[in-house]
Amino acid sequence: MSTEVKIRDALIVGGGLAGLSAAVCLGRAMRDTLVIDNGKPMARWEPDVQNYLGFPKGIPGADLVRKGREQAERYRVDIVEDEIIEATRAEVGRGVPAELPFVLRGRNATYHGKKVVIATGIFHIPPDIEGVSDCLGRSMFFCKDCDGYRVQDKQVGIYGSNNEAVRNALGMLVYSATVVIVTNGHRIHWDTRHAAWLEEYHIPVFTQRIRSVDHCDQQIRSIAFEDGLRAEIEVLFTTRGDCYHNNLAESLGAKVTAEGEIIVDADQRTTVPALYTAGCVTPSNCQMIIAAGQGAVAAQAINRDLFNESLETHSLRRLRARQLSSEQTIPDMTLAPV
Repeated sequence: MSTEVKIRDALIVGGGLAGLSAAVCLGRAMRDTLVIDNGKPMARWEPDVQNYLGFPKGIPGADLVRKGREQAERYRVDIVEDEIIEATRAEVGRGVPAELPFVLRGRNATYHGKKVVIATGIFHIPPDIEGVSDCLGRSMFFCKDCDGYRVQDKQVGIYGSNNEAVRNALGMLVYSATVVIVTNGHRIHWDTRHAAWLEEYHIPVFTQRIRSVDHCDQQIRSIAFEDGLRAEIEVLFTTRGDCYHNNLAESLGAKVTAEGEIIVDADQRTTVPALYTAGCVTPSNCQMIIAAGQGAVAAQAINRDLFNESLETHSLRRLRARQLSSEQTIPDMTLAPV
């Protein structure tokens, strides 16, 4: 039985838009690429993506992911369903070549690759209000840049008690005149500068604890507070925080910010050689079209790096030798008319 380890040019952890975009570019570059998808891309929760170029009427996030998978598979990218639970450097020996840098161990199999793209994304923490998560993507949102446009002239609540909540409230004024902050009884953490802005722009702040949220068919209708007051708020933006899925990158030695974002350069390289990352797990603005763009940037960097390495190691010579021995390498020639 052969013990030879299959070496992929690139392993992509994450089957969302960042990972699939990287896969499409690498597949078209004729790189042996594998996407390892745990089936939980954040895009699938968005019922109506309105700011992705090329879809003027919007498109469900699940459809974007499906189309991305079909496109990657068209270019012979392999996609497997698995969850990576450990990432390490390969050990020399036991059939593993010395130049192989990464071993990813999943629940179903183990994978080896020269380059790795971490596209594991984030988890938006919903408000700690019972039932409000049912309204996700319809009347409860996380990103004012993504979804502010769709809530024009509605009565908007910003859930939070920090500087970000204040800035989101101020930013929403271009979409609606009725914007309030609800803290749900949490201690206020915004600084004096942001407090002054709230006063300057007359942004109401409700500090009472929330008793319940009235909603029907995923549409918020009002928020009731424990003191008996009810506010007819139609949409809610939360700033409760994000959980960055950076464990694999950190286990390989990649540096992250204080918030947990994986640090990258302009080509999406992490601080670990041959390890790249793309999408919402990086410090970029968390939007699907930005994630897809970052995936393409990472893929192009990987392709360039692999090409340069093939010249330095003379591995491209093996491909050329096969071509010279079995394929036509000179174009058909005829005499041109005088």
